[in-house]
Amino acid sequence: MSWSFLRDILSGVNKYSTGIGRIWLSVVFIFRLLVYVVAAENVWKDEQKEFECNIRQPGCENVCFDHFFPISQVRLWALQLIMVSTPSLLVVLHVAYRESREKRYNKKLYENTGSMDGGLFCTYVISLLFKTVFEIGFLLLFHKLYGGFSVPRLVKCDIDPCPNLVDCYISKPTEKKIFLYFVVVTSGLCIILNLCELMYLLSKYFSKCCLKRYAEKVISAQCSCKNQHQTLVQDVTVQQSTSNSTENTANS
Repeated sequence: MSWSFLRDILSGVNKYSTGIGRIWLSVVFIFRLLVYVVAAENVWKDEQKEFECNIRQPGCENVCFDHFFPISQVRLWALQLIMVSTPSLLVVLHVAYRESREKRYNKKLYENTGSMDGGLFCTYVISLLFKTVFEIGFLLLFHKLYGGFSVPRLVKCDIDPCPNLVDCYISKPTEKKIFLYFVVVTSGLCIILNLCELMYLLSKYFSKCCLKRYAEKVISAQCSCKNQHQTLVQDVTVQQSTSNSTENTANS
């Protein structure tokens, strides 16, 4: 596939993101997408051909390789990269929906179609939750499939049709281990950035709601004071008019 296509789509999210969201995009582009395209694919190139076992039993190497590598690590990372990037497209689609509504009704319905308020705020928060869940889910899946975040030099296999316990050797284990740690660290960094952005948006939203309620209370208090003042003025006016009428009657 063309990774530039994914890069161009995610670039459209950049103008609707917060500062933390832009940092997340930079990490995805530089430390994940670029590293994957430039280096990781070459490290895992011909992975199965370089997997060797100390036996020539037909089918033994294929079965052992499938057992220890049920999914190619580099393909799993590619799937992870696509899945964690896809929720960001929800924001772009929501903005496009707002723009289409304004064109349909031929009038200004929003102050800014890309402003982080109302439904777009909820969409952005949901996209952050999905990205975080996907990141954590793929890390757990990777840990379960490969028994941890390590690449052993030697693995022992006794699966049929292997006649006995067979020693199998993984090619370039140290280099693969370094890239594996790099991918895990960047994935953890993305999780931290997503959580920080989520906390920032929620705190900003709640502070905005609190300020709005405080302003409403102040306005209502001012209105009640004005009403009380008007009532006192009216009472004083009525009392003055009553006293004047009483004096006039007494003089008569």
